[in-house]
Amino acid sequence: MTTPVRQQGVRHRLADRLFHWGMAVTVIVLGATAFLPILGIRFDWVPLHWTFGVLLTVLVLYHLVRVMLVHGVSEMIPGPDDIREIGYAAGGGAPKGLSEAKYDVFQKGFHLAAAICVLTLLATGLLMLAKIDTTFWNRNPAIFTDQTWGVIYVLHGTGALALLFLFILHVYFALLPEHRDFLLAMIHGKGPEKARKGSNA
Repeated sequence: MTTPVRQQGVRHRLADRLFHWGMAVTVIVLGATAFLPILGIRFDWVPLHWTFGVLLTVLVLYHLVRVMLVHGVSEMIPGPDDIREIGYAAGGGAPKGLSEAKYDVFQKGFHLAAAICVLTLLATGLLMLAKIDTTFWNRNPAIFTDQTWGVIYVLHGTGALALLFLFILHVYFALLPEHRDFLLAMIHGKGPEKARKGSNA
């Protein structure tokens, strides 16, 4: 199967690329500090984990501000054409009558899943900060009952495992030859302006 020719232009601005790679680094550090101790690798992981968790929170807030003030939310909201694109993909047929879009339905779906995981991790992680001593506050685990803490830990652990799966999936698809243009666009900015080209055939 040949790779479709896509019109090249500025796909990702520098600020958005810096956010992406900054988030990648924080997620890798958070994953390492979360899972390496489980595998028996002992080190003082708690300070690193909560520090990078707070850093990830700042990055996400920065991204949300850019979405609201620069990009708008419409690019990532699934619409009728996205549902139709799924149908065409499932049936193996060529898409017909779909509007062009910067992100196709699969990119939007990945973004939505990752956003749910990250927001769940941040919400539960920030609550879990009450259980550690820092230079800014003293621990106070009594703010929640044991049952509530159990729910928080289950949500945090489930979100971490789901995000690990999505991270592996993301790296796999980014390295596929047919997606190389998208990977390069996240490095130097220039790439396909539209992931889904409009079709009236």
